[in-house]
Amino acid sequence: MEKRRVVITGLGIVSPVGNSLEEAWANVLGGVSGIKPLTRVNPDDYPAKVAAEINDFDPEQFMDKKEARKMDRFTQFAVVAAKMAVKDADLTIDETNAKRIGVWVGSGIGGMETFESQFKTFLERGYRRVSPFFVPMMIPDMAAGQVSIYLGAKGVNSCTVTACATGTNSIGDAFKVIQRGDADAMITGGSEAPITQMSMAGFCANTALSTNPDPKTASRPFDANRDGFVMGEGAGLLVLEELEHALKRGAKIYAEIVGYGSTGDAHHITAPAPGGEGGARAMQIAIDDAGASPEEVDYINAHGTSTPYNDKFETMAIKQVFGDHAKKLSISSTKSMTGHLLGAAGGVEAIFTALAIKNDMIPPTINYETPDPECDLDYTPNESRKKEIHMALSNSLGFGGHNATIALRKFKK
Repeated sequence: MEKRRVVITGLGIVSPVGNSLEEAWANVLGGVSGIKPLTRVNPDDYPAKVAAEINDFDPEQFMDKKEARKMDRFTQFAVVAAKMAVKDADLTIDETNAKRIGVWVGSGIGGMETFESQFKTFLERGYRRVSPFFVPMMIPDMAAGQVSIYLGAKGVNSCTVTACATGTNSIGDAFKVIQRGDADAMITGGSEAPITQMSMAGFCANTALSTNPDPKTASRPFDANRDGFVMGEGAGLLVLEELEHALKRGAKIYAEIVGYGSTGDAHHITAPAPGGEGGARAMQIAIDDAGASPEEVDYINAHGTSTPYNDKFETMAIKQVFGDHAKKLSISSTKSMTGHLLGAAGGVEAIFTALAIKNDMIPPTINYETPDPECDLDYTPNESRKKEIHMALSNSLGFGGHNATIALRKFKK
């Protein structure tokens, strides 16, 4: 059976580098960092002093105040980004098509802010004072649930939870839903609001976060002096459509999604497998799924967390898959500017990858100052670059050994 073609027709973003597509893309191309001193929790309590926070977010611009109060911050982000994406796609959802339009939105840790505040209430005042909305606000699938409710999308409704691979897994899984004919369109991506007391404590305790107090240089993927990732928050949601469905309604098309690879390391709860072998297999599967060869890939939006092991092993994985072509690839980590949005990272980075293809522009990896002999590829240091991009990959690698890659191609009829 011939695979149905799937294209990207709408993008919506809430991020540390901007809460509109235009602002976020301009800032990323300009190498503008969204990382600032930590304010959402007391920085004196943690060795990590910086974060990629969203300080200008007002959910009431998009929804009723009463409804917003029934949502954790991560769900608010998702609903707002979904509304943006559907508006950008100029997609009308009504009773004529609602059952063929689905939602697949993931979150790595869900409503941690709600959990912490309600647990404090429970300890101080007992169970009767815990909000009846506690569980529906906290559970990770509620972003998908609320997006479906707000948009009236009645098709496939699901949530992926694969740590930092969540956003990319969600998009890949939604792509397959359309490809096999179970939906005509999907609203998909990831959302996360992890800048909370316990999240910060947990990531500091396992020494994953950068302790560099300088917001400008704390996130430095592939640089020899990298010392951990910077926590970020936000959401990235995309509208995927079956090609004929999109063409019939005259939709604009950013790029075509052509491949998806998902693998498990079966190695360690947090550390990537030696040599990045799981990530290498995910990339190879995505390329094979696209019916392409490694030499056709021009750009990779890397997972590139700015942690010592991740960047080294991802580099090794790229070399394993691409061989001599690895040196010709343009690679960048937009986490150098956005920080690491955990379950939302793949959604935001898929948006940047689609825009890179559409505009033939490679975003930079900022703060790349001291080359690491073990990270010796072209990471597009410090300045964006004009380059024709026919095909690109976006990588995400998560705790638990989850690896996900999506392959995007410049759209041609």
